[in-house]
Amino acid sequence: MLTDIAYCSDKYQYTMGKSFYESGKKDKMSIFNLFYRKAPENNNWAVVSGTDEVLEMVESLGGKEPAFFEKFLPGPEYAEFREYLSNMKFTGNIYAMREGEIVFPNQPIIIVEAPLIEAQVLETPMLCIMNHQMAVATKASRVCRATNHPVSEFGSRRAHGPWAAIYGAKAAIIAGCANTSNILTGSIFECGSTGTMAHSYVTSFGCTIQGEYTAFDTYIKTHQGEPLIMLIDTYDTLKCGVLNAIRAFKANGIDDSYAKGYGVRLDSGDLAYLSIEVRRILDENGLGGCKIFATNSLDEYLITDLERQGARIDSYGVGDAIATSKAAPCFGNVYKLVEIDGQAVMKMSEDRIKTINPGFQITYRLSKHYEKEGEIFKTDVTCLRGDRLTQAIEAGEEITVCDEFDRYKYKTFAKGEYTAKALQVKVMENGKRCVPFHSLEEKRLYYKENLSKLSPSERRLINPHYYKVDISDDLYNKKNEIMSHLVQEINNFSL
Repeated sequence: MLTDIAYCSDKYQYTMGKSFYESGKKDKMSIFNLFYRKAPENNNWAVVSGTDEVLEMVESLGGKEPAFFEKFLPGPEYAEFREYLSNMKFTGNIYAMREGEIVFPNQPIIIVEAPLIEAQVLETPMLCIMNHQMAVATKASRVCRATNHPVSEFGSRRAHGPWAAIYGAKAAIIAGCANTSNILTGSIFECGSTGTMAHSYVTSFGCTIQGEYTAFDTYIKTHQGEPLIMLIDTYDTLKCGVLNAIRAFKANGIDDSYAKGYGVRLDSGDLAYLSIEVRRILDENGLGGCKIFATNSLDEYLITDLERQGARIDSYGVGDAIATSKAAPCFGNVYKLVEIDGQAVMKMSEDRIKTINPGFQITYRLSKHYEKEGEIFKTDVTCLRGDRLTQAIEAGEEITVCDEFDRYKYKTFAKGEYTAKALQVKVMENGKRCVPFHSLEEKRLYYKENLSKLSPSERRLINPHYYKVDISDDLYNKKNEIMSHLVQEINNFSL
């Protein structure tokens, strides 16, 4: 990761910082929440990815010479502030959801508790990291949920730069992709990488049918002991491509006993029809274990339609749809101040969706255990830390949660009927990481476990059933108290 990533920021973070510094507000304790208001593509939820990179970014804050800050804060009026910034390190606490967590709108994904100036300057780089990775992870989740077959992430060439390619592939694997083609992602996160061949490889052996066969034969001979996937649509999939692949496999003794696996790839044409015909030809030639891999601008909708048509595809490669979150490339995380100097604050808007929850919060996920289904998530509730509902949940007492916008919709959980898990855990204390690292595979398995605890109707891609997400009575009352006070002041305000 770039060492200066903490300064991938907007100038106004630092012009505000100068005001905090000179007015004596810089050390006032603040709490900021990072959250989103609406999931993309009418999804009911999103997938958390990026918190490890956020912690790395936060730890890199500071240690720059004053001359570095002079490039964007020039002039003698900034001299004292530049000196302060060169020595400023993050000293606060951070609470965050784990990577691979499933998160719903308005729930704090990251909570920053720190002196005001330290917390404020983190906004832009933190949002840059989280918005990118959560856009990719959430899209990858959708694509992978469209099929029971493996999906590979192949989007580096379409990604918005090398950093996006590397960490986007990481986010995609967390959210269900079986692997990635990106070798740096494979190296950094020790997850390996995968790949087949390009059309240029085939045509490099001459633009002839014999050249295609020679390309396949050479590839097999030079990659024995590895997975062997032949790209068969360079010229004609059915009349020569699959036939040359069969010839090359048989000439080299590759059959269903080959331990590393073998197959063919389709990258153009009518994938449903071609896969059915290719499967027939392979089976007729005794290669029933030969897998069919498909690429070609796929997304969750095309994959769903291919399977509806009875396509005989064993694995998919998806590129730009995942790497750029093509249908919804901009994720909507925001970073808002919710408490200053012990006082809850909030942004209020005429646009109801932009009115935020104030105060130092914690979210609990309530689950019930069923004999057949096992543990199933039932509802999430966000509370003010230490409020009455928090205490009741922590004690395992009977609780009632209500819909924020319709208080007549409520559900009661009896004592002993539920288990509760706090979703935000302390990950940084006094400016230092305080939680263990999880491997990429552990994050992927954590997401997979969480996904299994949602009902099938909540996992579907089209018109998902909406999971119950509520706030505690004390948070509801605090929010309305602040709004009522503001409305009264606004109504009485004049020049």
